[in-house]
Amino acid sequence: MSKATKRNPWAWIPTLYFAQGIPFIFINMVTMVLFTQLGMSETDAALYTSWLYLPWVIKPFWGPIVDIIRTKRWWTVTMQICVAVGLAAIAFTLPLPNKEEIAQGLPVSMFMVCLFFYFITAFCSATHDIASDGFYMIALNTAEQSMFVGIRSTFYRCANVFGQGGLVMLAGFIQTQTGDVAIAWKYTVIICAAFFAIVSVYHAFILPAPAADKAVGQGVAKKKSVGDIVKEFSGSFVTFFQKKHVLLAMLFMLLYRLPEAQVVKLCQPFLLASRDAGGLGMTQGEVGFAYGTLAIVGLTIGGIIGGICASNGGLKKWIWPMALATSLNCVAYIILSNVQPDYALWGDRMLIFSAIILEQFAYGFGFTAFMLYMMYFADGPYKTSHYAICTAFMALGMMLPGMAAGFIKESLLGNSYIMFFWWVLACNVATWIVTALVRRHIDPKYGAKEAQSKEE
Repeated sequence: MSKATKRNPWAWIPTLYFAQGIPFIFINMVTMVLFTQLGMSETDAALYTSWLYLPWVIKPFWGPIVDIIRTKRWWTVTMQICVAVGLAAIAFTLPLPNKEEIAQGLPVSMFMVCLFFYFITAFCSATHDIASDGFYMIALNTAEQSMFVGIRSTFYRCANVFGQGGLVMLAGFIQTQTGDVAIAWKYTVIICAAFFAIVSVYHAFILPAPAADKAVGQGVAKKKSVGDIVKEFSGSFVTFFQKKHVLLAMLFMLLYRLPEAQVVKLCQPFLLASRDAGGLGMTQGEVGFAYGTLAIVGLTIGGIIGGICASNGGLKKWIWPMALATSLNCVAYIILSNVQPDYALWGDRMLIFSAIILEQFAYGFGFTAFMLYMMYFADGPYKTSHYAICTAFMALGMMLPGMAAGFIKESLLGNSYIMFFWWVLACNVATWIVTALVRRHIDPKYGAKEAQSKEE
């Protein structure tokens, strides 16, 4: 099969990042709904799904393997096939045990087979993330990376919306037709597996085969000794921490999203909370509509505009406006928490919709700078494994503040949504400080379309 070295990015970036998001959201969020609907307690379901998140947390530890063995294109397509097989295996083991057996007390041995396939699928999905992110950086020049960084994040978030909304709705529809929860989820997961099988075939033909996509090190993978592989594996970690300004970069990755990490934990509980508790008293359906439709509008516009701006001026020029834009999500919720608009009133409903669109626009626009900086810092021979390490710091920067968000609101701020959103706005100072510090060390040409054209 002849593979083109260059293809229109629109032909593969949207499908690649939509596919990247589906297994993550299914395993870590939709599975919580699946397990509880099968009769499992929320405590047990939370325990199992929390363990399933582990492969994404520790993926930097095997990221170097993707760099030093085979190509990123090969890893991407292969992992998509593996995810399809894993999802199919999950589907066929889901009815075991059944709801009655769970109610009687779930023997771990009975559930072990299903969890085994869950974990293998999670491992393959995390590996697919490493490979596809590395492939993105290899297949596109820096100007194209800047242009499409908003597009990739938009389609990744679209996958999240589809997973949390579309898959749950699909399972519900099948359940009304069959009257069987287990069968409904079985068919839903089979549809996901079929989707990934189709995507893997599509990408096998459509993904370009850039000349730069090759294993790191001397010779091809099959000619490397075990010692060479071990040396390059350890070298990928050592070289990351030998990069210039690495401590500053780590600080940026940990603190840039500090406000967002707290807002995302409590924004939807705020919308759902009663008006007496300081919330807006919206229903789950109303919140689902707002985030499943209107949020995508703001996210898409913000991501596209962010990509266009970055490609027409470079990361260094636009990192400040994008960092400042991240504070808009705090401003949106400060307004809502103070005004407490009534969703039943048309005018107030428009205010709520506008605030949510503004919040998602701020995310789409501001996140562009963060993604570009991680790609900028990861650039080099081990860019795939180095980018995986960057995303691990990103995950840590989202996890730790998110864990503390509820405690801060309830115990330190008098359980007040108003005070909490003002606190989060103040946290933007940390974002601005690390932005000012890293901006001094960014190449002014990085990401700019004009600079890339001159180099070529």
